[in-house]
Amino acid sequence: MGSIIVLLKLCAGIGLFLFAMYLLEESLKNLSGRNFKLFLQRMSKNKIGAVAGGAIITGLLQSSSMVSLMVLAFVGAGVFSIKNAFAIILGANLGTTLDSWMVATLGFKTNIEVLAYPAVFIGGLLLIVWGKRESIQYFSYFLFGFGLLFIGLSFMQTAMETQVQHFNFAQYASMPLIIFLGIGFLITILVQSSSVTMALTLTALHSGAVNFPVAAVIVLGSETGTTVKLLLSGIGGTANKKRVVLGNLLFNIFLTIFAFILLKPILHLISDIFKISNPLIALVTFSSLINFGSILLFLPLLQPFVSFLENFFKDNNTALAAYIGNASIAEPQTALDLLRREAAYFLHNCMLLNLEQLSIGTSYLEQNADFNRFNNKKKFSIKSTEEKYDFLKLLQGELQLFYLSLRSKLQGDSIIEANQLAASVRSALYSVKSLKDIKSNIFNLLRSSQNIKFDLYTLRQKQTERMYRLLNHLMEQKEKINHDELYKALHAIQDNYRSALNNFYQAAQSSPLVGIDTTTVINFNRALFTSNEAMIIAVKDLLLDEKEAEIFDELASYR
Repeated sequence: MGSIIVLLKLCAGIGLFLFAMYLLEESLKNLSGRNFKLFLQRMSKNKIGAVAGGAIITGLLQSSSMVSLMVLAFVGAGVFSIKNAFAIILGANLGTTLDSWMVATLGFKTNIEVLAYPAVFIGGLLLIVWGKRESIQYFSYFLFGFGLLFIGLSFMQTAMETQVQHFNFAQYASMPLIIFLGIGFLITILVQSSSVTMALTLTALHSGAVNFPVAAVIVLGSETGTTVKLLLSGIGGTANKKRVVLGNLLFNIFLTIFAFILLKPILHLISDIFKISNPLIALVTFSSLINFGSILLFLPLLQPFVSFLENFFKDNNTALAAYIGNASIAEPQTALDLLRREAAYFLHNCMLLNLEQLSIGTSYLEQNADFNRFNNKKKFSIKSTEEKYDFLKLLQGELQLFYLSLRSKLQGDSIIEANQLAASVRSALYSVKSLKDIKSNIFNLLRSSQNIKFDLYTLRQKQTERMYRLLNHLMEQKEKINHDELYKALHAIQDNYRSALNNFYQAAQSSPLVGIDTTTVINFNRALFTSNEAMIIAVKDLLLDEKEAEIFDELASYR
């Protein structure tokens, strides 16, 4: 009966540790918002920066799996190249060892209760009293996670020490080390966290259940065990996602085999050269050393390795989406980032088609390298107007379905942002449809021999081009914008609509027009205004945050 209680206590410790890791991950992810992802994208311009970015982000979030899944989503969306994705994952493997250092240096050398209990108390108090505020809620989760991490470790430590007193582990010490390699692999597959495997191994090492070489081999086995989650996430993805998953699997298998073969020299280096006598510090040094060594060994070979992987998997992705075609809602914030990019890509193409329908040049819109690359791949530029419109309708369908599946995974401000993005896409397509419906009117005015009609058309062309240049400029800006410029644009198109109509009526009094001419001009002017207004609303919902969007709506309604 006593052994069962000890086993249950060990399981409780593992459960608390896992829950603590989840709380820490969720709290830091939500407290940081988009900052981690934007930082990672900025750092991934080259492979050295990508390694550093992966290590820093994982060191803060303490979840190499989460970072790897996020990277996998961006690879599927074409945001990251395969080479930079691997560089980030290399850095993530090193960054995850920070948690091991914290456990080894604090968890077994200090009075755990001094750290854990106050954190849980303060976290619970903040959650009950001020938990309705989102920032306080996630800060409470962070304190809870921090406290439960050490309480779970305490449970594991107590259970392991009790078991050592009543069980002779020495009889297993002579077993082949490769068996312990498999144990580390299996534990990591079961708990889906190399950090938990490390914590269990540190606990076993501290209590004397295993020695340093055995502990090192268990940790080594966990390196390959972490690939399973990524392996499952790559099923059904793009060819590039599958290549990243295959590469990660091959790399970790190679690393495990290579380090296992060189185990004795590595342990000798740590114990005799570095003279680290504390077994806990020695173990986390071993983990950090093999991950750092893998970066030095593998980084120069990234390009040949990527070239090798490109021989595998045929890219048969038929989705129209540029970014969300293979994104997973399992990581909602990453999925939301990709939805935002997809909405911007959608608006970009709607603007291209609108300008084309009005016979306005689009060279200033075609400077976005990413959008151009996707459009070249989808052969968007050589499609007819009808084909482009059908393309946008189908793409909107993919966007809306993705939005509906993602919405249930979001909360708070993220839901509001997703709603705005979906509304932005709807408004942009309505803008396109408004012009498409007056195709015959546009044709008539553009080729009219009557100056009154042709001059009105060319004037409205120039006014519309100015508006689109402004909208494109705002979309290309990296920093957040406010409502002012968009409201001025809305104000301008309202004035342009009225003045164009009034000028036409005045000029028509002395011009030989027939009834159908008047109808053509009125329909064109009204539809153009409706289209331009819808496009401004689309850009508003894409670029403005909730507060700025509300101010814009209030001003627009008032006017």
